[in-house]
Amino acid sequence: MSTIDNLKDAFAGESQANRKYLAYGEQAAKDGYAQVAKLFRAVAAAETIHAHAHLRALDGVKGTAENLADAMAGEEYEVTKMYPPMLAEAQAEGHKKAERSMSHALEVEKIHFGLFQQALAAVKAGTDLPAAAILVCPVCGHTVVGEAPDECPICKAKGSKFAEAA
Repeated sequence: MSTIDNLKDAFAGESQANRKYLAYGEQAAKDGYAQVAKLFRAVAAAETIHAHAHLRALDGVKGTAENLADAMAGEEYEVTKMYPPMLAEAQAEGHKKAERSMSHALEVEKIHFGLFQQALAAVKAGTDLPAAAILVCPVCGHTVVGEAPDECPICKAKGSKFAEAA
């Protein structure tokens, strides 16, 4: 294995640890363990620092236009190659939770691709996106610019539950 392979593995591991610890922190908070939740969030933040350092060491962060093109390629891969066979397998196996999770992700990734496409067009034109709230559905991740819908078109969650991205 090379150092580049090691950096890629370390980036993946740290990234997954971050997301897992954030989920664990949410559960700890729901279970009434405020300090344990805080600990999970703090360690998740540290894992993000590690992941970003590994990505920078891989020269994986470029200019905004290149980063948007890379993000679009990732979303396109998820929509065309990754989620369709995963969803089909979950359906064939009758795994309803996986089917719902993957179906939601598939639909939302299509939206993310379009949002990144709009952002890339703006950056190439030398402008930023217009100032607006960017909101995320807490159930499926549906992402909207502007106002939340009354009901999420993907998962049917109430629009009032959408959270504004920082």
